[in-house]
Amino acid sequence: MTMPVSDAVEREVHIAAKPEIVFEYFVDPVKMMKWKGTDVMLDPRPGGAYRVNVTGHETVIGEYVEITPHSRIVFTWGWDKGPVLPGSTTVEVNLIPEGEGTLLKLRHLGLDAEGQASHLVGWEHFLPRLVIAAEGGDPGIDPWTQGPPA
Repeated sequence: MTMPVSDAVEREVHIAAKPEIVFEYFVDPVKMMKWKGTDVMLDPRPGGAYRVNVTGHETVIGEYVEITPHSRIVFTWGWDKGPVLPGSTTVEVNLIPEGEGTLLKLRHLGLDAEGQASHLVGWEHFLPRLVIAAEGGDPGIDPWTQGPPA
């Protein structure tokens, strides 16, 4: 029996902040720029725009699909210049209360093998920055905005 091949990147992080706080880092442009992006335009409602210039030269374009305050955010995702086309993949973020903190479960669906590899690197870069920001720290200037990622 062959196991189905997943088309998703899946990550989990623990954040020492309540879901209400973490949620804001996905819907408030100012808060998002603390952990990801140099220019952010968000309209956090189903059908609303999700546009993030991630590095200063690469922009993600999509739209919000589902917003459940403080627990779930779903948005489409793709790059303005490909190879993953705007809106062609989906990111699901679930925020699960865990004591005084949050378990964040992220699934980025619809990626081919190459897309999975590159987006895994991306999420592993950005999620620790989110943890620092949501916990009240300063993740500092994103090194990816200073030149191509290593």
